[in-house]
Amino acid sequence: MRIAVIGAGGVGGYFGGRLAHAGEDVVFIQRGAHLEALQRSGLSVSSPLGDFTVPKVRAQAGAAGIGPVDVVLVTVKSNHTGQAAALARDLLGPDTAVISLQNGIENEDRLAAVLGRAQVAGGVAYILSLIEAPGRIRHSGQTARMLFGELDGRPSARLEAFRDACAQAGIDAELSADITAALWAKFAVICPHSGMTALTRMPIGPVRSDPDCRALLEGCAREVIALAAARGVILPPALIENPCAFFDRVPADMTSSLHHDVTHGKPLELDWLNGAVVRLAREAGLAAPVNHFIYAALKLHAGGHANGAAAEAAAPSR
Repeated sequence: MRIAVIGAGGVGGYFGGRLAHAGEDVVFIQRGAHLEALQRSGLSVSSPLGDFTVPKVRAQAGAAGIGPVDVVLVTVKSNHTGQAAALARDLLGPDTAVISLQNGIENEDRLAAVLGRAQVAGGVAYILSLIEAPGRIRHSGQTARMLFGELDGRPSARLEAFRDACAQAGIDAELSADITAALWAKFAVICPHSGMTALTRMPIGPVRSDPDCRALLEGCAREVIALAAARGVILPPALIENPCAFFDRVPADMTSSLHHDVTHGKPLELDWLNGAVVRLAREAGLAAPVNHFIYAALKLHAGGHANGAAAEAAAPSR
């Protein structure tokens, strides 16, 4: 398959790298020192699921000259979705699938507003990985999974073909008939996890063990669940019953990309995580006091420090 990956950071670098290593025709769109390293030395990925290297990588700063592809993976931070949509516009053929693997529950609509709803598919990535150094991706933990599906839930030959390509590359990938519910189910986990680890500057272990922090963690999740219900999204009963089950089973030293960004002075996806809950809850006439607290406590860091902002502008990748 012809696959373009917009953003070769932790998510795009890992999944795109696996696909390229398996022989798929993959091109990465990236900027800055990471791009230069990819062009010079290729891509190196360290992972508990197996290290690998792609010595020769197709990578460039924009979409010029690539032409139509079968799949576009959008893996930039949600702050850069508008830029990604503009790049993806030059990669479209009549049946191209643009799959967002970003944090948040609004990116698909934002992409569709530029590209048309028929071109966009929803996606969820379950992975903790990051750029360890230019040209090098480090994946932590045993989970590296993708879930994707058409926004209207219809059967999809184009996504079946992509799922098969992922399987050939050794990627755990599944086609979903209700990707909207999957997006919200992940959001009900990632929003409290990201918000609380960033707020406390601590991994999830101490957060879940402290009674006061645990109450905020659960309260944040329940506000997301209530917002999903108000929008007609049906979440798994187990999640509604015990929103903290996920937090209790992950490694105690697990952090989040929001934690990494706030501790490294980088711009935050805050407006598309806890900030999104505050905004959407207000529109729905719901209260979201925990998310509002997290948002208010972090928003002065949202732009990052000067060095972090410069680094992010050079490489807007997750």
